[in-house]
Amino acid sequence: MSEIIVDSDGPEYMLTTVDNPFDPFTQFDEWLTYDIQMGYNTTAFLARVANVSNELSEPDQQLAIQLAIEEICEENVSGMWRKVTKNQVQQLET
Repeated sequence: MSEIIVDSDGPEYMLTTVDNPFDPFTQFDEWLTYDIQMGYNTTAFLARVANVSNELSEPDQQLAIQLAIEEICEENVSGMWRKVTKNQVQQLET
């Protein structure tokens, strides 16, 4: 498992699918529309896997989500999930 860093400015990385052409950091609405149209429902899947609660602080909730992303990517049986950082998405676009 890679090191998990929780940034107060937002998530260090996000979960996406290998075929989604949109940047989940800067084009979230388009990314979400594509994701739902394809039937992936990544945000709902992530919500089911992440162990979050209103009892947790914001940093702890972010950590739980990042741990869930790690778990999904490690158990990636279908091969469709991937974890992207802001820098990776920008590099893919150029």
